[in-house]
Amino acid sequence: MSKIKIKKNLSDQDMLANWQEPASFETASHDEKTTVQTARGKGRESESFHGSFLTPQLQEKVGKALLDLKLALYKEGIVDYEIKVARQGHQVILTAAPKAAKPSPKSRP
Repeated sequence: MSKIKIKKNLSDQDMLANWQEPASFETASHDEKTTVQTARGKGRESESFHGSFLTPQLQEKVGKALLDLKLALYKEGIVDYEIKVARQGHQVILTAAPKAAKPSPKSRP
């Protein structure tokens, strides 16, 4: 076996000069766009193409309206709800509907 020689009197910066932390779920950036290769070899971005229909200004308006709706439902005591999407002619309608209460499991004696 060969011996590894450790250099002495190095600064922290010199010791870590060539070291790179391996990527993991904790250190990986969430902002990176990952590409998945399909069988045809085409790349598919992680974001859906449906988002390209909305401009950033329109996304902001829809987001604010949904936040206002969420706050209004909270004031009414509705916490668990789902948003249903429907299209009628040239309109897209978002409707908030309370989720049905799940039956509680019966306890065994």
